[in-house]
Amino acid sequence: MNIIIGLGNPGKKYEDTRHNIGFMVIDKISDKWGIPVQQAKFRALVGEGRINGERVLLVKPQTYMNLSGESVGEILRFYKLTPDDILVIYDDLDLPLGQVRLREKGSAGGHNGIKSLIQHLGTQAFKRIRIGIDRPAPGGNVIDHVLGTFAVSERQVVEEAVRIAAEAAAMASTESFVKVMNHVHTLKR
Repeated sequence: MNIIIGLGNPGKKYEDTRHNIGFMVIDKISDKWGIPVQQAKFRALVGEGRINGERVLLVKPQTYMNLSGESVGEILRFYKLTPDDILVIYDDLDLPLGQVRLREKGSAGGHNGIKSLIQHLGTQAFKRIRIGIDRPAPGGNVIDHVLGTFAVSERQVVEEAVRIAAEAAAMASTESFVKVMNHVHTLKR
């Protein structure tokens, strides 16, 4: 089973914020593949289905970003899986808006959701899809930026990044992650 996890914060207040771009990708996958993500389980909203014939679990942790690892750890223990079986999708301040980058492992890079995952999984080695949300303007507050919504002028770029990330996650259910990485990193945007 492949576990595809989008990071974000629960509730209407955070619904369209930059920090919730991982949830947006899960929603896109859910819509395209007809996998409702509505079951409350493992301190998350989950949906189980098939992508390209492979069994997948779509996950939106409901523990708030900074505690995402608690929910993901529960899932791996329940299904007796390892960090090799997960793909995590999240926002990245250090990438330009809309840029999609894939990695097989790495540090948290200051991202509290990833710090929590590393802490609870005991490793930095898990597949990731990072989506650029850019840094705030000079003098701007990082917290206000990540918890803020996208400007109307940014929406088209964000929608395209969400589409690309959703396609990459679906492709990763049957293809090697290196192949998916090479495909995404060569796309012209």
